Amino acid sequence: MSTPPDRASGPEDTLSIRPGVPPGLRLMEALGLAALGALQTLSYVHTWAWWLPVLTLAVLVWRLDGSAPRRAALWGWSYGTGWLLGGVWWLFISMHNYGGLPAPLAALAVLALAAALSLYLAAAAALYAHLRRATLWGDAALFAALFLLAEWARGVLFTGFPWVVLGYSQVDAPLAVLAPWLGVYGLGAVLAWAAAMLAGMARVRPGERPTVVALVVVLLTLPGVAGPWNFTGGSGGLTVALLQTNVQQDEKFSAERLPETLAWVARELQAAEADLVVTPETAVPLLPYQLADVAPGYWDALVAHFKTAGGAALVGVPLGDFERGYTNSAVGMSAAGAGYRYDKQHLVPFGEFIPPGFRWFTEMMNIPLGDFNRGVPAAPSFPVGKQRVAPNICYEDLFGEELALRFRHPDQAPTVLANISNIAWFGDTVAIAQHRHISRFRALELQRPMIRATNTGATVAINHRGKVLAELQPGTRGVLTARVEGRVGSTPFAWWASRYGLWPLVVLAVLLVLGLSGRVARRGEASDTALPPGAAP
Repeated sequence: MSTPPDRASGPEDTLSIRPGVPPGLRLMEALGLAALGALQTLSYVHTWAWWLPVLTLAVLVWRLDGSAPRRAALWGWSYGTGWLLGGVWWLFISMHNYGGLPAPLAALAVLALAAALSLYLAAAAALYAHLRRATLWGDAALFAALFLLAEWARGVLFTGFPWVVLGYSQVDAPLAVLAPWLGVYGLGAVLAWAAAMLAGMARVRPGERPTVVALVVVLLTLPGVAGPWNFTGGSGGLTVALLQTNVQQDEKFSAERLPETLAWVARELQAAEADLVVTPETAVPLLPYQLADVAPGYWDALVAHFKTAGGAALVGVPLGDFERGYTNSAVGMSAAGAGYRYDKQHLVPFGEFIPPGFRWFTEMMNIPLGDFNRGVPAAPSFPVGKQRVAPNICYEDLFGEELALRFRHPDQAPTVLANISNIAWFGDTVAIAQHRHISRFRALELQRPMIRATNTGATVAINHRGKVLAELQPGTRGVLTARVEGRVGSTPFAWWASRYGLWPLVVLAVLLVLGLSGRVARRGEASDTALPPGAAP
């Protein structure tokens, strides 16, 4: 495919409005791109719309082509801000409904978060506009590499916030079969490459455009036709009972509701006929020694039951004391007693720790925020019969590279993943479905079943192919009983991420950007003498 000469970027290297372009038009363009960014978040809830991010991102890349870097930064920032607002607007509920923050301030806080996190995409867009000038293939590869770096920065730096990372939209798409190879960030780069190829059709001859479209369609669909790779084998079945307590966040510590909730949890834990019973995060919201005032003998009775009756349980409970600090934890109970303990390692900023300089903000809300201690990375699994169950708490399952650390040693690697969560903070919103799909993607990446016990949803059993085996209706109280098959073996993603984290993808993207940058520089030097006087390079 040949590519005609690029349009000169002209004097648009500042944010000044070009002659004849009404100022309102630039604002409308920015708002339009923000709307496209918000629109593509539908694919994180309705996974039949997996193709939507490719189309909306293609419009962004098309707009970046021919834009100067500073203008491109505005387009990327606008798209990213809409993307984050469309994906995490429900944070407003936790701050306003439960935190008591005035509605305007809560809305402003969500907007500020989305705007700040979108600076990564703004930087990637500016670099793309500065470096592009090569062929269709080169520009597409450049955008994919820069997009990957932007998503990685958002998902890792400053503890990271990888919610609605692009790859999560593909959990039911043909490209999902690449998850155990590339992980969620690698899959996002593939989507970005496809979007850039579509956007670049404006720069190829009309007769070549059907070929580009066909190539993109084949890329996005052929992996699904080929079918999934099987990197793991079965290690036996495990019957699980997953509790969904359905306690509204403002009732969690209510004097009227708490005793009844504790009694229900204890009754279902002891009545379940399953190999493993799992409760949601902080299903027992008090420290064990605090239970004496509310339910004397409660904790000791649970431990005694599983020591004598068989089976095992994972119970979400805070642990610690004033001197040693506190942890958000899960305690494993079995015939061996309550000797297993998992402490949450990846804490939520503003929820489980307060970032330096932001205590003034948290003090504006009526939320019992505090600084929890972190657990250890790559924590050992909880043995249940022949299975090794690896707990993770709340949004820890957004960090596939951290879960992969537990696969470094195959003889100790988990055979089953268990997520315990409480996202009642965000009400009956799309946050439930989004988290459900994130857990499904982790199952795809690592080819392990994922069981989820949550407060208000989504309580599900997911197999190693990312398919939902059974699910409770969100917003109801109940117990989900299911049978999952444990798995042994390692996916390519689990192998390289357990040893090197996300650095292989990052280094590859950086090398690609540097290589294409050198090519652009050489092209620019070769064409300097051919430029007419006054033309912009």
